[in-house]
Amino acid sequence: MGQAPPRGPGRTGRPRRARLDALRDRLGEHAGPQRGALTGPNPVDRGKKGSKIHLITDRTGLPLSVGISGANTHDSQALIPLVKSIPPIRSRRGRRRRRPDKLHGDKGYDYDHLRRWLRGRGITHRIARKGVETSQRLGRHRWVIERTMAWLAGCRRLHRRYERKAEHFLAFTSIACTLICYRRLAK
Repeated sequence: MGQAPPRGPGRTGRPRRARLDALRDRLGEHAGPQRGALTGPNPVDRGKKGSKIHLITDRTGLPLSVGISGANTHDSQALIPLVKSIPPIRSRRGRRRRRPDKLHGDKGYDYDHLRRWLRGRGITHRIARKGVETSQRLGRHRWVIERTMAWLAGCRRLHRRYERKAEHFLAFTSIACTLICYRRLAK
């Protein structure tokens, strides 16, 4: 004789553990080589794998430098590579500028080695100190970054990472930054 049909709705006859693993695979909760490079467990989203976009903008919100990392990477680890990757900016007079005059950062960048590195480069830093300054003072400048991140989140391709290769995701992020700059110039 054959096997008895599974009992209850949705029963496939597989052990419970295998069904849970299959469900997690469909939801993208399992970490593996198929998830792609530069992904990590997101500390605020139940440990799901994800990526984080790091961004440096000018005073008006135009992206100057963009990078990606795993969701579990601390923001302070991305500051030095982002500042180094700022392209030369043409000014009205004189040589091209390779670094900003000032850099505003929130409390996530409050580390002595970052302050020393910025000072050595001749960049005036305005980084909020943990336990000393309130976020209200920095909020006058922070909204520019938040607005640019909202513009990037409006791009459907960046809202959820579909690409397995980190280079492809970074390329789509760069295209979105280019569109932000184009829209600003078109106004």
